[in-house]
Amino acid sequence: MYGLVNKAVEELARGVAGDEGWERIKLRADVREVEFVGLTAYPDELTYRLVAAASEELGMPAEDMLAAFGEHWVRYTAEQGWGPMLAAAGDSLPTFLIGLDSLHARIRLTMPALAPPSFRCTDVTDTSLRLHYHSHRDGLAPMVTGLLRGLGARFDTPVGVVHAVRRSEGADHDEFLVTWP
Repeated sequence: MYGLVNKAVEELARGVAGDEGWERIKLRADVREVEFVGLTAYPDELTYRLVAAASEELGMPAEDMLAAFGEHWVRYTAEQGWGPMLAAAGDSLPTFLIGLDSLHARIRLTMPALAPPSFRCTDVTDTSLRLHYHSHRDGLAPMVTGLLRGLGARFDTPVGVVHAVRRSEGADHDEFLVTWP
């Protein structure tokens, strides 16, 4: 994953646990980097270790940590200079979700090693849709729940999220039922 992801984990952890807590998280994760470089690719395993260590340090179940990270990610990326690209990706929650794969394709122009998940929307109505999430990475579906909540906040839209189909239970991908008023 790119350093941008690790920097976001760091910012979230420092916000909750302070600088000393972040140092303990790095120690637990056996991470020696002093600082992550946003546009540098790092092994996925390093990010998984950081998230696991943050979960332990903060006394938070891993699923809750990933969901909190997903919410944080939406705000963090906008603040790190990606806001205009996010704004161009859609002016409403459903429009944004329908265009996620296109957004990732544009981001890949800047980050050629990007290996994003794929998202597809079906059953789209005026107040709901079904989001299909395909990823080669295991265990990140709870982050999608957080991302959806974070996007709801970004679009000032109360959002309901139900993780309806789970890859962890044998399905070939995850599906989320997303609703809004």
